[in-house]
Amino acid sequence: MTLKTQFLIGLACLCIVDAVIPIPVVGLILIFVILQRPPWFQKFVGELYEA
Repeated sequence: MTLKTQFLIGLACLCIVDAVIPIPVVGLILIFVILQRPPWFQKFVGELYEA
């Protein structure tokens, strides 16, 4: 399974959790990614724009 597919599945699961639980999980993860700039996200963006 490609990294893009894994992220899409993960985002779909987060959207379902976000709909069930009224805590904005996706928003919290977005804040984490913006503030911490984790290497896995930079790798994903690099692979996304490479193709």
